[in-house]
Parts: sequence; C-alpha cells; structure tokens
Amino acid sequence: MKDQFSFYSKFFIGLLIVLAGYALTQFHQYMDGYEISILIGSVFVFSWLGFYWTNFKNFFIAIFLLAFLSIFLYQGNLSIAEENFFLKYFLSSQSAIMWMSTLYPLSLIIYWIHLFNSQAFTGKLASNLVWIATTLGTSGLLIRWYESYLISVDIGHIPISNLYEVFVLFCLITSLIYIYYEEKIETKKLGSFIMIIINIAVGFLLWYSFAKGAHEIQPLVPALQSYWMKIHVPANFIGYGSFAIAAMVSMAYLIVDKGWLTQYLPNKDVLEDMTYRVIAIGFLFFTIATILGAVWAAEAWGGYWSWDPKETWALIVWLNYAAWLHLRLIKGLRGSLLAWWSIIGLFITAFCFLGVNLFLSGLHSYGEL
Repeated sequence: MKDQFSFYSKFFIGLLIVLAGYALTQFHQYMDGYEISILIGSVFVFSWLGFYWTNFKNFFIAIFLLAFLSIFLYQGNLSIAEENFFLKYFLSSQSAIMWMSTLYPLSLIIYWIHLFNSQAFTGKLASNLVWIATTLGTSGLLIRWYESYLISVDIGHIPISNLYEVFVLFCLITSLIYIYYEEKIETKKLGSFIMIIINIAVGFLLWYSFAKGAHEIQPLVPALQSYWMKIHVPANFIGYGSFAIAAMVSMAYLIVDKGWLTQYLPNKDVLEDMTYRVIAIGFLFFTIATILGAVWAAEAWGGYWSWDPKETWALIVWLNYAAWLHLRLIKGLRGSLLAWWSIIGLFITAFCFLGVNLFLSGLHSYGEL
C-alpha cells in the first residue's frame, strides 16, 4: 500500500493545504480555536491516508471536484436545483445519495456473482461500483452541508446530526474500511458478505427518506450545536463500521468452519486475522469517541457521565469488545467462539446505535424515527 513520495502525492498534499488555507481565510470568522484545530488536523490525517493508500487520493480528488462542480452550478441559489439538469439528477445532495443507494445493491449482486465465478472482471466491477457509490455518497454529504447554508446561515451545519445523515455516514465509512482491507488482503470474495450489512443500512435509509421525508434538511437541535460533534460522531461511526465488518467476516468464518464454500472464501486464518484487525481499529476509535462524548457531556450538561441510556449502552459495547480483545490477546482464544461473539456484538452495537433511540428515552433522545 505504501506509495512513493511522487509528484501525485505532493500534488495531493498541496491541494489539501490550499483547501484548508482557503477555508481559513474565507470562514475564519465563523470558526473558533477548536474548529481551526480540527481543520488543520484533518490535513495531516488525509495526507497520511493519501500517502499510504493511493486510491484514497483518487477518491478525495473526485469528491472535491464533484462538490465544487455542484457549488458552481448552484450559483448560491438553492431553488436552481429543480431547473438545472445535472443538479436535479446527479449533483444535488439527495440525487448523489440516491445514486449511492442504487449502486451499493448493484455491487452486492456483482460480488455474489464474483464469489462463484472468480473472474477478475466481475471482482473489479464490484469494487469499482463500491468506489463510485462511496464517492457519490460522500460528495452528497458535502453538498448537503453547502445546501444547509444556502437555506440559512443559522441552519447550516455539518451533515452528521440526525439518523438520516448518520446512516449515510455509516454506509460510507463501512465501505471505505472494507475496500481498504479488500486491497490489503488481495481478495474481493468478502464483498458478498460485507455489502449485506451496508445494504441493510441503505434499505433503512430509503425507507426513512420516502416514508418519513427524513432527507429534508432540518436545523440543529441545541444539544448538537457544538464543535465536538465534528469529531465525536465520525469516531463513533468508524467504530460502528468496523464492528459491522467484523461480524460479517465472522459469518464467513463460521461458514468456512462448517466446510461450506471453502473453495470460494479465504481460509480461516485470513478471516480470523481480519476480524481481529477491524475490531482492534473499531475499539480504538470507539474508545476515543466515548472519551470525547464524556467531555462533550461535561460541557453541555455539566457532568462527564450521567448513566443516560445511550451512555450506558455505549459502555456495554465498549466492555463487550474489550473482553473480546482480552480473550484473544491475553488468553490466546481463537475459533468459532470469538466469531459468534463478534456476531452477537453487532446486535449489541446496533441496539446502542439505533435501539436506544427507538425504545429508550434520555438526554440523547433527539434522534427518534
């Protein structure tokens, strides 16, 4: 994965610096010290990702071009979306996200075809569909950010504040984590499993859009009007996405362990190692998100911890994966028990993510259906 410090890498880092400099010069009056720190930190993080992962550079430049093309087409007027062909059908936020929601299911079908025919063409096609869908979805979120400011400066906010937006975020983060590991372990066979969980999220997203009109941009509730949201929520969803991938890889492990599809799927050692790696990454980011959430709670509600249902279930999720890692690293446990544990962990995580909002009430009750 490591890429030489080529002209392309230098161009990519230069682009990041120019974009950050433009944001600072144009919008510094709307930013406090924390937000400026987040912006500068993002330059370092994206530079590192681009240096070690060549396709991330392509991805970033593509979403940059699409987002700025959309901004150019809007000309500062949100109503023009109904008149402009490209905005209406491709480059408004909702159009881009709907394309994402079309291409992810298509990629799942192609991945399952590839699982059995093993042809390079179908594997490459499936991966490219995921890249295109993720590029369009990410562009859609960035464009939605811009659209919120076209409605009103007071309404404008980063689009990770409600269930609709975070379900899009979940699809994008989970896809990026998977596609990285797909390249790292040099097999596309697991896409037939990983894309299942992503498409379940897509199904919810489509229902939530058409049945509830959730795609409409709404102002932030007061509790979310904080710079902490910009780092707490993405860190949380790196955790959620990683845990989801681990569960789906564990399903593949159990299938291979039963002697099924062994000629099509990677061997158990590869599956077991990938499960461990993604859980370790997810646990790291979920820990960071939990700490940041406690700091945010102290600022918003006057205390670091209040045993709110969301906080309690976040702790349960954390303890679940801490125990999983302890048993693997300290006790040396391997095999189907940890695979089943990972799958059960996904249900625990799903309840923390969505079930708390549906069935329990508390300080985090601003994300109901």
